[in-house]
Formats: sequence, C-alpha cells, structure tokens
Amino acid sequence: MSELSQPMKDDLEERGYVIVRDAIDSAAVALLREQLAPYLRGELMGRNDFEGTRSERVYSLLAKAPAVAKLVEHQAALSVADHFLAPSYLLSAALVVNLHPGETPQEFHQDDALGAPPPPRPPQGVSTIWALDDFTSDNGATNVIPGSHRWAWPWPDRGEQERRSVVLEIPAGAVAIFPGTLFHRAGANRSQGKRLGLTIQYCQPWLRQLENMMFATPPELAARYSERIQEMVGYNLVQGTFVGYVDGRHPKKLIPGRS
Repeated sequence: MSELSQPMKDDLEERGYVIVRDAIDSAAVALLREQLAPYLRGELMGRNDFEGTRSERVYSLLAKAPAVAKLVEHQAALSVADHFLAPSYLLSAALVVNLHPGETPQEFHQDDALGAPPPPRPPQGVSTIWALDDFTSDNGATNVIPGSHRWAWPWPDRGEQERRSVVLEIPAGAVAIFPGTLFHRAGANRSQGKRLGLTIQYCQPWLRQLENMMFATPPELAARYSERIQEMVGYNLVQGTFVGYVDGRHPKKLIPGRS
C-alpha cells in the first residue's frame, strides 16, 4: 500500500485534486506516443458531444500500448487510490483522448456518479489525467472546479460552475489525480493543433468496471504485466472473500505461469 504525503492529503481535502509534474520523463512520453500512433489516424472519433465528435478515443490500452503499464501502477496514482478506495480495488478504464481543433467543451461531470448517491459521500473511484502534450487553455486542457468534491445537491447552476472552474495548464509528463466526486471536463480546443491525453481510472472492488478489463486483457495478454496490474484488471479475489472466483478457483490460475 502506497503512503500519501501530507501535502497531497491537504490538496485532495481542500481542492479535490493534485498535480504531479514530471511524473514520467520525456522518453516515457515519446514511447507512449509511438505505441499509440497506429491507433490515432482520425478514424475513431467520439460518437456524441460527451465523447467529443472532434476527439479520437482509443480504449483497451493494455492490449495496444504496453508502455501504459508504467502509468497504471505509478506510485503517485496508486497512493491516491490506496487512500480513497478499499483493498482489491480495480482498474476501471484506460483510454487515450486526442482532441482535434474545433472540439467543444464537455459538460462538467463526476466520473463515479453512475448508480451512486450524490455527494457528499466517499468516492467510488479515482481518476487520473496524463498529459502527453502540454495542456493549455487554448488546446482543451482539463477544467476542474476546486472544492466540488464536497458539493451537496442541488449543484450550482451552469454559469456558477463556469465561474468557479480553473484550467489545469500542465506540461507533458504531468498527471492530475482526483477522486471521482470532483466535477471536471475536457475543455474546448481553440488551437490549430491536437491535444493528446490519457485517462486511467480505478474503482471500488464491488463495482463494475467502465471497461470490461478481463475481456480486453485476456489471460495470455495479462501474463506480460505485473501481478499488481493483473489483480487490478480482475484476476484477483476481493480481499478476505471468495468474490471473483472462476469455476470455484482463484482467477489468477487462468494466467499462464501463475499457480
């Protein structure tokens, strides 16, 4: 279990998010971009305003870009997930979002609102936004509303949400980490270039993952990753229980080389 530093605890309590600059170096960013390039050809655009009709979205990244494993099990991200979530929490989503020029802003939203009561409540998930380009106010940087993780219903109206929001202008290699209760959105891309980012999300062990990770990462593919990632994908039991077994056996036994 990763320990959360006091400054990070303070930021998460007060603002609802933390920024870690230089979380990965330029070589790691370059490798990710190289592995993602075959899937970023302007062919997988979003299907609605939320996904972004001018945004490319690529899912199932553990099956396509092995370098993403370094981000999935990054110490800073896991320290926040360890802080908020129960043991045996799961990897819920791992996808890349490439905003093209002309993309409009999303609605402000929470990542863990589906099926959950409105806040104030404990978060059901933790989200990370990794910058693979410099995020700016012009190219669609993530917008967050500081303190919104503590909001109670009814929410402030749209105009008040806009007034309270801030733009996370962060350099490539940085990551923003926040509980699923924080209101945030992808901004508008008013620039002439694309803005490449990657989101990795974790959820409580009793929730259904946003992505069906065990289909996206079958046993033969899971074998290439660390035991920690295998467990977060779903090849694990909920700690202290038998929840998650397959045909009466621990799911890790499905992975070649695991006993």
